[in-house]
Amino acid sequence: MSPPTPSFLLFFSLFAIALSFADSQSFVGVNYGQTADNLPPPEATAKLLQSTTIGKVRIYGADPAIIKSLANSGIGIVIGAANNDIPSLASDPNAATQWINTNVLPYYPASNITLITVGNEVLNSGDEGLVSQLMPAIRNVQTALSSVKLGGKVKVTTVHSMAVLAQSDPPSSGSFNPALRNTLNQLLAFLKDNKSPFTVNPYPFFAYQSDPRPETLTFCLFQPNSGRVDSGNGKLYTNMFDAQVDAVHSALSAMSYEDIEIVVAETGWPSSGDNNEVGPSVENAKAYNGNLITHLRSLVGTPLIPGKSVDTYIFALYDEDLKPGPGSERAFGLFKTDLSMSYDIGLAKSSQQNPPSTSPVTPAPITSAGWCVPKAGVSDAQLQNNIDYACSQGIDCGPILPGGACFEPNTVASHAAFVMNLYYQTFGRNQWNCDFTQTAKLTSQNPSYNACNYAGGST
Repeated sequence: MSPPTPSFLLFFSLFAIALSFADSQSFVGVNYGQTADNLPPPEATAKLLQSTTIGKVRIYGADPAIIKSLANSGIGIVIGAANNDIPSLASDPNAATQWINTNVLPYYPASNITLITVGNEVLNSGDEGLVSQLMPAIRNVQTALSSVKLGGKVKVTTVHSMAVLAQSDPPSSGSFNPALRNTLNQLLAFLKDNKSPFTVNPYPFFAYQSDPRPETLTFCLFQPNSGRVDSGNGKLYTNMFDAQVDAVHSALSAMSYEDIEIVVAETGWPSSGDNNEVGPSVENAKAYNGNLITHLRSLVGTPLIPGKSVDTYIFALYDEDLKPGPGSERAFGLFKTDLSMSYDIGLAKSSQQNPPSTSPVTPAPITSAGWCVPKAGVSDAQLQNNIDYACSQGIDCGPILPGGACFEPNTVASHAAFVMNLYYQTFGRNQWNCDFTQTAKLTSQNPSYNACNYAGGST
């Protein structure tokens, strides 16, 4: 049998995207923190969530009002046992049974509790006693679930910071801190046996703060860039999120646990911060979270985990005004506490665009006028970077290849115009998808010529 054609593969991937839009996108979640004194009632929050395409919510404890408010919503719920719960859960199986009887049984299955996180970033807490108690606590919670026939229906895990890795760059070299090996061996064996995920908190925001160069910012914000080649395997990375996730995958593979699912328990970008902080802004937060969601919806996956989206919980649902630390810690919210959007990243069901067309060259007409084209005076080098980036994201760049309808004129500028517009039309027709590091603009004049048909226009 001959291999599938690129057009067939594009058709299949876009068909998969269309299916994912049929209901809430299960891979897009949000963290619902409560370190604030001005939050709306849980019932109002539940209605807000149901007006979005958010499919999952993670809370840091087991607040009964929140769990109850999400009953019969279909939204997946992650609940947590706090770090200070771990000693009792570890030492007394009855404490674990009581925890399940109090926090799960009264609400399940009407409230769709899918995962219990035992502790948050325990392995890097510096508390050796707590680290030694983590696995006994996890095992006791799992036993308590199994005793009420919820083993396998509700999973159990713990959440890690990226500091659990000793090496992460390049992604193929990812490895865990050797000092944690004993606990990790036990944990990974448990996760494999129970088909539970490895949950981690990657933050490109912090990576940018440690390396605040313009090229690092575009890499972290999923904006067009020349990418970074992994010297270990030759794979091209066009964003920091994929690089961090794949570093975790490599670390798991190095310990022969490459089949364990990775879940991103937290990631996000603050919309404001203190004057001495690098990176916080509404523009950057909108770009990171908006482009992250676009990336997840594309189903492209990462270079080492292609063809599927990593379940990702964005931090956070609301700003939390009582959080300690720098100003950015209190400014990660996607929504304000009056239930209005902090900025629009296309989560509202009412504003959800139609999924991309299954045509490899001409997606269905859009409801707003415009094509995305390069600005005048942009260098060929920058335009080539835009081509490389757009074509790495799964769009069909065949028309600009020799023999394609848009190959002539054979110039970087002409080819860039076609693929930049196709990227914009395919990935949501949002303003930030026609930015390309401020080298692009929207036009109402159709750039199509001869047989080269540019997607877009107006109905």
